[in-house]
Amino acid sequence: MSDMDVGNPAPDFDLPADGGDHVSLNALKGKPVVVYFYPKDDTPGCTKEAIAFSGLAGEFGALGVTVIGISPDSPEKHDKFKAKHELTIRLAADTDTNTAQAYGVWVEKNMYGKKYMGVERSTFLVDKDGNLARIWRKVKVPGHAEAVLEAAKAL
Repeated sequence: MSDMDVGNPAPDFDLPADGGDHVSLNALKGKPVVVYFYPKDDTPGCTKEAIAFSGLAGEFGALGVTVIGISPDSPEKHDKFKAKHELTIRLAADTDTNTAQAYGVWVEKNMYGKKYMGVERSTFLVDKDGNLARIWRKVKVPGHAEAVLEAAKAL
């Protein structure tokens, strides 16, 4: 996965998003973007992470940074998730998992001895030129959004 190194171009995506919208990385060029992948809407860790990023949305916005959460859930599920938890960040639907695969986060997971494919919680900070500035893999939720904000301030 050498092409997913810091300094290399982030893979572009054009995905359906919450609110019947579309979001593409290319359209955001010229501004830094936080792209974070999470396994599933409305599960404990994913909810905490989305609430944390939403809570810092104003600070990210003040830096001109767009935050996009991506999971395999449908746009309709994203709408419900956003409404339920009053989320203010963009959520994109990677229902075919092509974007997760492009970022190397669609991996074999193991739960209770059962192997299955799923999203490895990961975050990518993309600079204004569309290149990878920071990568966090196997993310632990507590304090993560704050760490990403600190890294974004350094861009």
